[in-house]
Amino acid sequence: MGRIIFLLEEVSMKALLDGLLPRLFPGMEFLCIAHEGKHDLRQSVPRKLKAWREPGVRFIVLHDNDGRDCKALKKEIADLCRQGNKPETLIRIVCQELEAWYFGEPEALAEAYQKEELKTLNYQARYRISDEIVKPSDELMSIIPEFQKKSGARLMGECLTRDRNRSHSFRVFLSGVRAEFNEIRGISSN
Repeated sequence: MGRIIFLLEEVSMKALLDGLLPRLFPGMEFLCIAHEGKHDLRQSVPRKLKAWREPGVRFIVLHDNDGRDCKALKKEIADLCRQGNKPETLIRIVCQELEAWYFGEPEALAEAYQKEELKTLNYQARYRISDEIVKPSDELMSIIPEFQKKSGARLMGECLTRDRNRSHSFRVFLSGVRAEFNEIRGISSN
């Protein structure tokens, strides 16, 4: 059976996925490769895709949009995947930053940080649509002073769920991972 290789923008994405994926997709073989930001990821994508020789591998690129136009960004990354001779690579864009996924599930934030009052964050208008929060990492630091990107990602990887999360980009990401995993297992997504 093949595995899924995740090409990630940053270390916090790896910390999140290393905890999240085994819980939500038991039995899935995967490898998360973190990069040192957008520039490093973009340079790496065509090279890694061209060089990878392992049979049965599926690739997923995960990239923050940070206020950019999602369609234009996705097209740029798709061009990099074509340069790497893997145009079938799945590309997922996080709106706006990874931390928006945390706001999509305030119950998980409350559990991770053991702060009951975080459960009601989505009642506040500015947090209601998590994918529209401009700088979710800054917002988290203002409401959870001890929040740090990498350790926060590790905590949230243990708490986020498939069913409660309201972040559209999180749900689209999970749907894409599920489709790739099913493809590897020979299960039709139809």
